[in-house]
Amino acid sequence: MNFIEELRWRGMLNQMTPGTEEKLSTETVTGYCGFDPSAPSLQVGNLAAIMLMVHFQRAGHTPIALVGGATGVVGDPSGKSKERNLLNTEEVEYNLTQFKKQLKKFLDFSATKNPAQIVNNHDWFGNIRFLDFLRDVGKHLTINYMMSKDSVQNRLETGLSYTEFSYQLLQGYDFYHLKKEKNCLVQFGGSDQWGNITAGTELIRRMGGGDAFAITAPLVTRADGTKFGKSAEGQKLWLDPEMTSPYEFYQFWLNVEDAMAEKYLKVFTLLSQEEIAGLVEEHAAAPHTRPMQKRLAEEVTCMVHSRDDYETALAATKILFGNNTQRELRSLTEGQFLSIFSGVPHGTISRDELHSGVSIISLLTLCTELFPSKGAARRDIKGNAVILNKERIEKESRMVTVDDLVNDKYLLVQRGKKKYYLLEAQ
Repeated sequence: MNFIEELRWRGMLNQMTPGTEEKLSTETVTGYCGFDPSAPSLQVGNLAAIMLMVHFQRAGHTPIALVGGATGVVGDPSGKSKERNLLNTEEVEYNLTQFKKQLKKFLDFSATKNPAQIVNNHDWFGNIRFLDFLRDVGKHLTINYMMSKDSVQNRLETGLSYTEFSYQLLQGYDFYHLKKEKNCLVQFGGSDQWGNITAGTELIRRMGGGDAFAITAPLVTRADGTKFGKSAEGQKLWLDPEMTSPYEFYQFWLNVEDAMAEKYLKVFTLLSQEEIAGLVEEHAAAPHTRPMQKRLAEEVTCMVHSRDDYETALAATKILFGNNTQRELRSLTEGQFLSIFSGVPHGTISRDELHSGVSIISLLTLCTELFPSKGAARRDIKGNAVILNKERIEKESRMVTVDDLVNDKYLLVQRGKKKYYLLEAQ
C-alpha cells in the first residue's frame, strides 16, 4: 500500500494537485509540513499533521518538519477570525526548542535511507532584505491571485492586516527555497492550508522552479464539530505533559464518543485496517466495554508520552472509578496524585485545625461546589454518598485529623461516583 492509498483508507486525504499520486507511487521524494510556533507546545490539532509525516516516512519518503522561526512572528490568518497577538523573538525561539523535542518522538531522524529533518525558516528569511524580497519574489504573485484565497476572503469583513496578507507569500517562498535547496517536491498540511500550499506551487512555477505538489488532509474535529486547537484555550490538548497531564490526555481519548472512535483510531494510531476492523466488530458486539476507546487511549498515550505514563494513567483511572481502597490511593506519589486530580476543584484547610481534629460536617462545607450547606452534607452522609480518601463516611460524628492526609498534605473528598474536591492542608 503506497502513501496515498494509506491516507485514503484512513480518511486522511482531502485534496491533492494533479500528478501527485503518480509522482509518489513511482519515486521516493522529499516533502515538508510546516508548524507555527505560536505556543510552547504542539497540540492534538498538530498531531494529525504529524501523522501525515509519519506515514510519509514509513512509505519510504523523506519528511522535513519546518518550524516557522520567521513566519511565526507574522501569523497565519488561515482559519482564524481575528489577528492573533504577535510573539517576540525570544518566545518564538523557546517554542521552537520545545517543538523539536516533541517531533523527535514521532519521526526517525537517524534512519539510514530517509532520515527526517528539521529546518527553521528564519535561517533563510533572516538574511533577506525587504526590498530584495519584494523585487525578486513579490512580483511573481498578483494581488488578484492572493485575494482569491479563502484565508483572505474570510477575513475581509473583520479586517486583515498587511502582515497577515503577506503570509501566503512567505509560506510560498518556504516551499520554493526547500525545493531549490533540498529538492523538496511536496508540501502537506490541513485543508485550511490549501490556499497557502498552492500559492507555493504557483510561486515555484512562476519562478522557474518546475513542478511541485500539494496534499491536504481534512481537519480533524471533535464530536461537536469544533476543530482541535481552535477551541477555547482551556480545552486544548497539548502534547507537553506539563500543559496537559498524561492522565488528562488519556482520559480524553478514553471518553470519546462511539461515533468518533473509529475515525480517531484511523487518524491518530498506526493500527492496521485489520486491527481497526476487529476493534469495530468487537465494539459492535459489546459497546459497553468500549474496546475502541480503550485501545485508542492506549495507543495515543504511549505514542505521545510513554508506556509508563499510560500505565500510570490506567492505574489512576482504576483508583478514581473503581472500588479501590485508601491504601491504593496512598500508594501514589505526590506527582501522580496531583496529575490525576489537576482538574478537580480545590481549596485549603488549616493544618493546625487538623491537629486538633475537624468534624466531617465542617470539613465538607469547605467543599462548597459539592456541599452547599451543612444540611446537604448530612443528607449525603445518610445517603452513603460521601467518601473521604476512597473510604465511605458512615457517621456524622467522624473527626478528620492530620493522620488522614494523603502525602501528608491532601484530603480527597468525593460525592457520589464522579464528583471530587481536593483540600490541601496549609
